[in-house]
Amino acid sequence: MAGPLSVGEFARITHLSVKTLRHYHQVGLLEPAQVNPDTGYRYYSVTQIPTVQVIRRLRDLEMPVADVKAVLAAPDAPARNALISAHLSRLEAQLAQTYAAVDSLRSLLEGPVGASAVTHRTVQPAAAVGIRQTVDREDILAWWQGALGELHATARVQGLRPTGPGGGLFASELFTRDRGEATVFLPIGTGPSAGPPKGRDTRAVGRVVPLVVPAAELAVATHRGPLRDIDVTYGQLGSYVTTHEIGVDGPLREYYLAGAQDTPDEAQWRTEIAWPIFRAT
Repeated sequence: MAGPLSVGEFARITHLSVKTLRHYHQVGLLEPAQVNPDTGYRYYSVTQIPTVQVIRRLRDLEMPVADVKAVLAAPDAPARNALISAHLSRLEAQLAQTYAAVDSLRSLLEGPVGASAVTHRTVQPAAAVGIRQTVDREDILAWWQGALGELHATARVQGLRPTGPGGGLFASELFTRDRGEATVFLPIGTGPSAGPPKGRDTRAVGRVVPLVVPAAELAVATHRGPLRDIDVTYGQLGSYVTTHEIGVDGPLREYYLAGAQDTPDEAQWRTEIAWPIFRAT
């Protein structure tokens, strides 16, 4: 039986530096086979070489140390494979996101095909149901996806009649201070009533509450395709509003003419972006 290996010998065999081996010992990922109580010298065994080879490959796949420890401590092969499979799925999702970012950057560098046409629109108060919450900017996408799905599901359960496309309202503070109020809404019919709509024919269910989308004067541009490029259309619309000096304070709006609720084909998605403006009568 081979004797214990010094940390230097083990480093040469496994191609892991002494520094890395020391770190793995400190975080409890790879314990030495022996530690001299007097000198503190660490010694390893040849039986640990296969374990190191597994660790190297998992770390090459950017698996966090805590997850590597869980893999090594798994009670059986199915449990171990499940942990590895979950990490590979995360890597595939990150890779898809990277490819999408590369495609978006290439399109941007090639130059825009054409600026989105900007129109002016007057919107009246509209009865709606919606979800309103103060959100951190870094959480807005996950919040938006969850809230929009919950909103549509609740509307279906209540048998509410949409009178137009769903939309969103986003306070300026969400962009300027990384935290602000966000609302997703679905305009609904409330039956005959006098005066501005009040949404009184609906009731609150969970986070979904009746509300009124306020009147506004808007400059509107349509974004076509996946939402990962929507900042380009926002830039075009913001440039138009700034150039014409017509912008006013108020939440930015989005209207989802066609989206994930309608088709899985992102190329078919259509989102109107609306910027509050001053408009002389």
